[in-house]
Amino acid sequence: MPTPVLTAIHFYPVKSMAGCAPDEAAVEPWGLAGDRRWMVSDESGLLITQRQQPRLALASSRPLPGGGVRIDAPGVGALDVAVPEPAGGAGTVTVQVFRDKVEAVPAGAAADAWVSEFLGREARLLHLDDPGRRRPIDPDYSRPGETVSFADGYPLLLTALSSLATLNSLIARTDLAHETPLPMDRFRPNVVVDHTDPWAEDGWRRVRIGEVTFRAVKPSGRCVVTTVDQRTAVRGKEPLRTLAREHRIGKAAVFGQNLIPEHTGILRVGDEVEILA
Repeated sequence: MPTPVLTAIHFYPVKSMAGCAPDEAAVEPWGLAGDRRWMVSDESGLLITQRQQPRLALASSRPLPGGGVRIDAPGVGALDVAVPEPAGGAGTVTVQVFRDKVEAVPAGAAADAWVSEFLGREARLLHLDDPGRRRPIDPDYSRPGETVSFADGYPLLLTALSSLATLNSLIARTDLAHETPLPMDRFRPNVVVDHTDPWAEDGWRRVRIGEVTFRAVKPSGRCVVTTVDQRTAVRGKEPLRTLAREHRIGKAAVFGQNLIPEHTGILRVGDEVEILA
């Protein structure tokens, strides 16, 4: 088999919105630079994702110089949002990100009006001003001091093209074959690798991609977001139905591997991937 290789990089400035696919990206301790530093909440501070609002898939987010973000969506247009000030502890509000209470900075009235109009409900846009200390990773899978952005739980998510091909072949044998082939964007990965055996990533414990080494800490249990077509926001049944039947680890239907970086560096499409453990 050819040497495993990094074939794609993705980051998502606003959680649950469409993101970017650069040829290279900086790895920070809490994830790719610019990844999921913004989130949408309801008026009480509860995180809103495609789980509740599949329509978020239709909005795009792009980074701006200085850490800001441009958001754009059909029917609403584009809005440039600057990094809100102050960037320190003052001026933050408490938001609920799954089980975590996290301090975040409100983006302001214009941004709130944009996301509210887009979703057709009261909503807010918020920024993670200090990812180095705001949200610790689950201590069962991390070391003291390790943190994460507004990502589901871990700094990076790795997926493999061979596993997607195998999954699609399994779905193609079912009565939901019309939903295939599923593209990789259903899984919203950060890094996509090729030339590996299907599902091999489940058992990895340490991996080097280019110049950066990562701990592989936990296969990714998948949720209903994977059933949302990222181009139309229409929800189906796959891949969850087939994953639940064909690829479970414990109680979870899994696809992909969660990574925690051991140090910073730059990832580039075409980097070799070495399985260290």
